[in-house]
Amino acid sequence: MEEYKVIHPFKDLEDKAKTFPNGREYHTGDKFPMTKRNVPPERIEELSTSNNKIGRPLIVRVDTKEKE
Repeated sequence: MEEYKVIHPFKDLEDKAKTFPNGREYHTGDKFPMTKRNVPPERIEELSTSNNKIGRPLIVRVDTKEKE
């Protein structure tokens, strides 16, 4: 499973729950997603490019080989 980190703060309007009914907030440096949920490739594409509501990349893939 690929790992991503947040490079620009945003509110994930597709990740809502009782504790965050308006969307989970992500801050620079956070892991994405925060929970082990299945995020469709289309959503990853949207968040990692400027093709989203904010108009800039919000997440970047983490090179897991660097962590080893």
